[in-house]
Amino acid sequence: MIAARTVSTSTAVSRLFTVAAPTLLCRSYHKLGSDTPESVGTPTRDRDETDAVAVPFLSSYALPRMSGMSQNHTDRSSSEDIEWCYDAVHRVSRTFSLTISELNEPMARDICLGYLLCRVADTIEDAGHLPPAVQTELLQTYSRSLEPSSGTTVSSFHDAVEEWIPTTTNADWEVVENAGRIVDVFHTLDDHSTQTIRGPVRELVDGMAMFVDRYADAGGLRIKTLDELEEYCWYAAGTVGTLVTGLVSHEATDEQIAQMEENARSFALLLQLVNVAKDAATDMEEENNVYLPLELLHEQGLDHSDVSDTDNVDSLVPVIEQVTKRAEGYLDDAQAWLEAMPETRGNTLSAWAIPFLLAVGTIRELRERPADVIEQGNVKISREEVHSVTQQFGGDGDPSIGELRAKIRQQPLHQY
Repeated sequence: MIAARTVSTSTAVSRLFTVAAPTLLCRSYHKLGSDTPESVGTPTRDRDETDAVAVPFLSSYALPRMSGMSQNHTDRSSSEDIEWCYDAVHRVSRTFSLTISELNEPMARDICLGYLLCRVADTIEDAGHLPPAVQTELLQTYSRSLEPSSGTTVSSFHDAVEEWIPTTTNADWEVVENAGRIVDVFHTLDDHSTQTIRGPVRELVDGMAMFVDRYADAGGLRIKTLDELEEYCWYAAGTVGTLVTGLVSHEATDEQIAQMEENARSFALLLQLVNVAKDAATDMEEENNVYLPLELLHEQGLDHSDVSDTDNVDSLVPVIEQVTKRAEGYLDDAQAWLEAMPETRGNTLSAWAIPFLLAVGTIRELRERPADVIEQGNVKISREEVHSVTQQFGGDGDPSIGELRAKIRQQPLHQY
């Protein structure tokens, strides 16, 4: 192993679920048998580990951080591997672990494994110490290892990535190191789940490899056009939306399936574009990635290098507003996706409605104070509003998503 120059908190995949699963008061965690509440935080793109309220680790959730590839786990039980996966999600993303906590089995396990498979690739893509050529090769090897007929095994991926794992690892790199363990648990899922998950995950990984290679000379992503931004959003989030849709629509009616498939992309791009807008400055500062399209920056006399400079705030505001407007254009179809979604196989409306409603609130804040993206480094909704949104799903029956959306669009929900 080598020491990393920088160890990035992996973020690209999690863009879909940043507003999707904020660190907030967790009513219960059904996998853990715990109803210990977490501190209420605000939705961030998985930077909740660094820029949101610190969340005490759930003592009933904590499991030993076991390293090593799964092909050597003969002394471990299948149940230990499954619990390790739930624990791993919580450690790399308290935000996404909440989405899983809102689900029941078997959906919770399916989503957990799908997320971790994506997270392995996400960490490779965001690794600042990896040369782009190495990143591309590792991502391609990982993608092939997920296809049983490819002849490439997850052990091959581990052999290739091992020398690049930092000597001082964080939770993200522990997930990479345990990719074989994750894949082993993935293979215990039923055939429908494995087939539904594998295709979108491989498309996501291949898309990441393509973008890393495309901007290898720049040392980070430098999105040029709105069309390219949405292309990136597709690979980072749309593929995950396809994965989720395939899982939650397994026992749906033909009408429900058609409506969900038609609108899955909108649900994913809504969440992704909201995060592109709200995290524009920190994306550049922390990852050296600029997702604000160059064509929009040029309209204001700016370049990619100007994005995090507070002296340019007046010129950057119109760019933030345009990306926010683009996100807002997906709200109707995203709501249609939610309203068609069946609550079967452990799926729940709250798991996906909460991120949608928090995205609505974040759009409201972006419209009211876009300059804060540059001056403050982020735009967040309040803890009180996050708590109020989650409490809408605490009783019997599901609330009206349309009515909640209309309220949140006007003012924070807790102020009514």
